[in-house]
Amino acid sequence: MHRLVEGLRLGDRYVLQERIASGGMADVWRGLDDVLKREVAVKVMRADPDNEEIFAERFRDEALHSASLLHANITTVFDYGHHDHLTYLVMELVQGLPLSAIIREQGAMQPEAVRSILGQAALALGTAHEAGVVHRDVKPANILVREDGLVKLTDFGIARAIDTIGHTRVGEMLGTPNYISPEQAIGQPATGASDLYALGVVAHEMLTGKRPFDRGTPIATALCHVNEPPPPLGEDVPDDLRDVVASLLEKDPEDRPDNALAVAVSLGVAPAELADVDVDLGSGVPSGVVVLPVTPLTPSTPLQAVSVTDEEPADEPGESAVRPADRAPADLPTMAAGPEELLD
Repeated sequence: MHRLVEGLRLGDRYVLQERIASGGMADVWRGLDDVLKREVAVKVMRADPDNEEIFAERFRDEALHSASLLHANITTVFDYGHHDHLTYLVMELVQGLPLSAIIREQGAMQPEAVRSILGQAALALGTAHEAGVVHRDVKPANILVREDGLVKLTDFGIARAIDTIGHTRVGEMLGTPNYISPEQAIGQPATGASDLYALGVVAHEMLTGKRPFDRGTPIATALCHVNEPPPPLGEDVPDDLRDVVASLLEKDPEDRPDNALAVAVSLGVAPAELADVDVDLGSGVPSGVVVLPVTPLTPSTPLQAVSVTDEEPADEPGESAVRPADRAPADLPTMAAGPEELLD
């Protein structure tokens, strides 16, 4: 098997140029599509002998789920393939910053910027839910923001179709504890309402600059979602936006908004624009529709092309990689945590 290096050609088409991110399942490279002569993001699954089969299944699921979601606020998947025991996914290269980096740099954000980002993310989730896909890991690191303010929801790596069993093993919890819903924290299946709860956590963090639930360890943090109310928002937050965030953060899924469509409308999306949407499908909007005014963001850090952002140190000496300052233990995806572990 080839070691991943600059210049490696995958599928006799995609030339790796620069590693831009590393996560638990894969490395992401800036690449060149030598056929269409365009830059792309190439996500290559990292070999893991102990979990190779289930990781490969989830990676394939990411390709299938993501490729079915065509929307301006979702990163586009171009291709999926195998090359000399390497499995890879080819996506659009987004010129922007992860929301996690923007919050880390700017702290609390202005309500109108929050409204724009939140509304666009709701549109993306609506499309996913309408297609029967639950993201299951909505967090700032998976929300990319271009310099012009356009939002892209990315990384459906642990998503699964609502109407299928999926590859999660019995008692296994997938997600990130800082943003996990109460029902996921106690081992119940994730639904579209779980994604909406995570979106509420993201919204709260954007408005305050701090994670509402963070106790330093994954289990303690997950239990906070189950048992503790979020800290109050500042008085400068408009009442309508405050109400949306509060509704998203309801502990009981039944008390949250009916669907992502309702969230988008509450944030200013005109109902007439969504008249043809089948609300009963689990919330969504027609592909390609972005009706919110986009609020441009101007971070002081130059924007770079990114695809996923839960980065970690390089595997080999001499390699360069970046580990964000906000990658605390509770920000890492938690796997194989059963309900009994969380309730002890």
